[in-house]
Amino acid sequence: MKLADRIAVVTGAAKGMGRDICLTLAREGANLTIAAREVGPLEALGVEISAIGRRAIAVPTDVTDEPAVERLVARARETFGRIDILVNAAGVTGPIETPVWEIKADDFDHVIAVNLRGTFLPTKHVLPAMIKQRYGKIVNISGTSGLRGYKYRAAYSSSKWALRGFTRTVALEAGPHNINVNALHPGIVGGDRMDKLCREKAKKRGWTPEQVYEEYVDEMALKRVTIAQDIANAVLFLVSDDSSNMTGQSVTVDGGWDV
Repeated sequence: MKLADRIAVVTGAAKGMGRDICLTLAREGANLTIAAREVGPLEALGVEISAIGRRAIAVPTDVTDEPAVERLVARARETFGRIDILVNAAGVTGPIETPVWEIKADDFDHVIAVNLRGTFLPTKHVLPAMIKQRYGKIVNISGTSGLRGYKYRAAYSSSKWALRGFTRTVALEAGPHNINVNALHPGIVGGDRMDKLCREKAKKRGWTPEQVYEEYVDEMALKRVTIAQDIANAVLFLVSDDSSNMTGQSVTVDGGWDV
C-alpha cells in the first residue's frame, strides 16, 4: 500500500470529496484524524474507516477557530504520535451568481475565513511536528477559480487565488525540512454542492438546473463532470512518495475546463 501506517489529518472530511479522500487514504494504509463541523456524518465516516481495518478518530472542528485547531492537532499527535499528512479540504462556496457590488461584506469575510484562514491554521499547527520529524505532505484543496477569473463569484475566487499563493510560499519555507506542499485545483465536482450551484445559478438566470449543468459540461474538453473519487486519486498521488520531488505546484483535475 502507498501509505502503509502513515498518519493523516483531513479537514472538511465529513462529506463530498473530503469523505472520498479519507476512504482512499485509509484503503492505502493510512490511519486518520478526521475533522469537520457536523458530528453525525463525521462519526459515520469513522465507522467506515474502521471497517476498512484502519484507525480513525473523529474530532469535530471549526477550522476558523485557532484553539479548536490546536486541539485537533494535539488529539492527532496524542493518539498516533506523529502527523505525516495534512489535507486541507474544508471550504465553502459563498455567494453564487452575485456581482461584487451586491456581495455582503460579512459573506465575503466568511468565505475568506473558512477557505483561507481554515487552511492557514491547520498548516501552522501541523508544521512544527513535521519539521521535527523531517517529513510531511500537505495538500490544499483550491479550485480552478484560483487559476482564472470567475465572474459573479468574487469571494470564492479570491479565496482560491489566495490559497495558491499561500501554497507556494509555504512550500518555500517548508521545503528545506523535507516537506512537500501542493495545491489541488478541482473543477466543478458532481454531488450535492454542484447540484446546489446549478439550482442557484438557474434561479438567478431563469434557466433550469439541467441547462446550467449542460453549460458546464460543454465547457469541458472531456465532456464529463469530475467526481469526488477523481479528486481523491489525485490527493493520493500528492501525499504518496510518487510525488516526492513535487512541491509548490498547482495540480488541476477538471475534465479540461480550464484548458
